[in-house]
Amino acid sequence: MEDLRYPTGRYTPPAEISASQRDEWIEQIAAAPANLRQAVEDLSDQQLDRPYRVGGWTSRQITHHLPDSHLNAYVRFRLALTEDTPIIKPYEESRWATLPDAKSAPIQSSLDLLEALHHRWVLLLTALSGADYGRTFRHPELGEISLDWTLGLYAWHGRHHTAQIQQLRKREDW
Repeated sequence: MEDLRYPTGRYTPPAEISASQRDEWIEQIAAAPANLRQAVEDLSDQQLDRPYRVGGWTSRQITHHLPDSHLNAYVRFRLALTEDTPIIKPYEESRWATLPDAKSAPIQSSLDLLEALHHRWVLLLTALSGADYGRTFRHPELGEISLDWTLGLYAWHGRHHTAQIQQLRKREDW
């Protein structure tokens, strides 16, 4: 079960985050939309509606989840850059994944949204200084979180969910 849920492993940031590590993560964020698009390419509705593991989300839900989640992250970056340690609002991602659009809408709009969002996000990320990445926001449950840590989390997040779909395709020989 652990391998199916975390095919790329859990997010474990390095103790110190360097400029080159940031650059690598930004490249991963830039590549995420194309990687997701490739992972779901030519999947039928029946295949999209197959959970990647027992009790897990479908590829359709994962495809809709990524822009939902990354939109929240993008807003958190902007808040942290424009306010002093703002308190962010968490959201119930598991509930968002059960809304009608996440369960049954065509995936094209979410693929397009993720692509546009990441294009804009990467423009912001590449313009930030090292000091900017030290800025923080406060998560009500996790405490104070730096943009450095958050950058790594969302680089991992895109790879993580795309790998779930890729793993399902491989297991099912699609």
